[in-house]
Amino acid sequence: MHVVDLLLKLLSCESLTPDDAGSLAFIESYLEGFEVIYVNKEGVKNLFLTKQFSQGPHLCFAGHVDVVPAGGGWQTNPFTPVISEGFIYGRGAQDMKSGVAAFVQACHDAEDFRGRLSILLTSDEEGEGKYGTIIMLEHLKTIGLLPEYCIVAEPTCEKVFGDAIKIGRRGSINGYLTINGKQGHAAYPEKAINPIHQIAPVLQKMAGVDLDEGDDNFESSKMVITDIRAGMEVTNVTPGALKLMFNVRNSTNTTQEDVRLHVAACLEGLDYRLELTQGSYPFVTKRDSVVVEKLIKSIQGVTGNNAKFSTAGGTSDARYMGAFGIDVVEFGVMNDTIHAPNEHTSIAQVEALYQVFSQTLKDFS
Repeated sequence: MHVVDLLLKLLSCESLTPDDAGSLAFIESYLEGFEVIYVNKEGVKNLFLTKQFSQGPHLCFAGHVDVVPAGGGWQTNPFTPVISEGFIYGRGAQDMKSGVAAFVQACHDAEDFRGRLSILLTSDEEGEGKYGTIIMLEHLKTIGLLPEYCIVAEPTCEKVFGDAIKIGRRGSINGYLTINGKQGHAAYPEKAINPIHQIAPVLQKMAGVDLDEGDDNFESSKMVITDIRAGMEVTNVTPGALKLMFNVRNSTNTTQEDVRLHVAACLEGLDYRLELTQGSYPFVTKRDSVVVEKLIKSIQGVTGNNAKFSTAGGTSDARYMGAFGIDVVEFGVMNDTIHAPNEHTSIAQVEALYQVFSQTLKDFS
């Protein structure tokens, strides 16, 4: 089977999170000779396929088969893939069934490999991910099958194919702040404590402020205010409390405690309550890691481009690999139509991605 045919097959599966729509069973049957491990929970399917070729490093390709809802605005059926003028249209074409097709085909065609070759797939990356990649990694740890290196085929390229790889991701800290005041009549402000008036002079110290200076791998960690609300939508009553929410996409240079101390310094003397949660933690893979060097070399050989190192964007399942001490890097097709109507990628990019992964396997061997 050609990599494009494989992609068309995967795109025809209406695999809305957490339904894999039969795609994992198909991939399992397609990769004959690989040991099969499933860890399923709460409707989420997680598949691990592995094959020991010889003694050597353990390299794993990882990704997800689930996609976000199609939404409106499509010119074609989002789950009936269409090829037009060299482009493939369908939900998941970029995010990330093109990547899955490319590494599955590369592993299928690998005649030899120096070490152990594996594939980890989940049906719940676009959702909460609570029962996805993380529980498979926990299981692999208990049975001694955690990989040393991992390539996640998320779409990473920005302007042309081969221009960027991700060697890390920022974390995500959510803040829920309540400033307590005293409700009162707008005509008698001296008898009330207005939390809006309290936050106004210090808001400039919080909104859009950099919490660190960044470094060679990360941009600065910025506090982004996402919601402020208070009052009863009337003009003659001042509010008794104000609620504010914010998000910090944090680098390895900023922690929850740093955020807490920053808020405390801004709101000194005020009556407030702060809750912080963290859904993901920052990580970075060293640039001289074997998997980074091999992948960069393959990209340059196939495309002629010297891919830049990036840690931009949101979160991905690569964060779980990093938490388990796995050297992980992300590379895939362009990401300009992900989650959008008429999502598409080009045949040329899909074929080139397959070539990059195939060459990387050869270089490991």
